[in-house]
Amino acid sequence: MIAKKKLPIGVQSFREIRQSGYYYVDKSRYAVDLAEQGKYYFLSRPRRFGKTLLVDTLKELFSGSRELFAGLYAEDHWDWAGPWSRSWPGATPRSIRTWAGPSI
Repeated sequence: MIAKKKLPIGVQSFREIRQSGYYYVDKSRYAVDLAEQGKYYFLSRPRRFGKTLLVDTLKELFSGSRELFAGLYAEDHWDWAGPWSRSWPGATPRSIRTWAGPSI
């Protein structure tokens, strides 16, 4: 019998969801598309629609946390050595703001 995964009810951390074995539907394609196609975004959605999780997913992408994206769309479609990478010479930190808590 296949073991059932836990649902991430109330969990807003992409890292915690991936490392703790929660059920996760891969939406990293949308995060990659947002990062590569636009300049500014205002994420206006009703409560409990995953805005904080999306922003946290973007944070992990820009932080170069490739291990969290193993087996997901972003693993093969994100430029892990790009100019936002910590290993890139002259890289500057990014600031991401969310109303759900302190700045990331």
